[in-house]
Amino acid sequence: MIIDGRFHGPDGSGNGGYVAGRLAGRVPIDTVTVTLRRPPPLDTELTVTVDDERGHSARLWNGELLIAEALAGAIVVPPIPAVPFERAAEAAEKYRAAESHPFPGCFVCGPEREPGDGLRLEPGPVAEGTVAAPWVPDRVPERELVWAALDCPGGWSFDVAERPAVLGTMTGQVMDVPRAGEECVVLGFARSREGRKMHAATALYGSDGRLLGRAEQIWIEIDPERFGG
Repeated sequence: MIIDGRFHGPDGSGNGGYVAGRLAGRVPIDTVTVTLRRPPPLDTELTVTVDDERGHSARLWNGELLIAEALAGAIVVPPIPAVPFERAAEAAEKYRAAESHPFPGCFVCGPEREPGDGLRLEPGPVAEGTVAAPWVPDRVPERELVWAALDCPGGWSFDVAERPAVLGTMTGQVMDVPRAGEECVVLGFARSREGRKMHAATALYGSDGRLLGRAEQIWIEIDPERFGG
């Protein structure tokens, strides 16, 4: 597996949701928990190992360094309720990255990405602890791009502009992918904080209100200088 440089989060490191989605694709079940152990290197030939006969777990390696591992997961809580596309568009106007962004080149939510080169999600507040962003993919996305879209809104449900954090663990479930040009809404919800750990949830809805994907996450506050911020 090679993580192309355009799919970065922090400079020099793969976007956590995208990398998690790539590795989850090697596990043939619908709900997968991916734990990121180290910043995923870009433009580097990485090795994937599958660890049991049924293929229900996989690991990503850079030589002898463990980068990430994927295991069978489960989500037992209800998804975040949907909001209308128009409300998500209004929320995007309050996106905190207009003031400060720890990783402005992020493939998913970086304001410095050119249109068409990144997802350019702009999660803004719609309720206490809840953010939403509109997303209109210009083509039918691969499932790892749905994982990517489900990544950053979870972080923005907390104050990551002031207290930078990166994705540590993501349990994701993708039911379907959006149609090209479909008006979708991605939501993030701040569940709880324990010291440097933040527990968040995300969800992606299609234009007809169908749930396309969801995730439960753990984010870890970091020193942004370690990650090129």
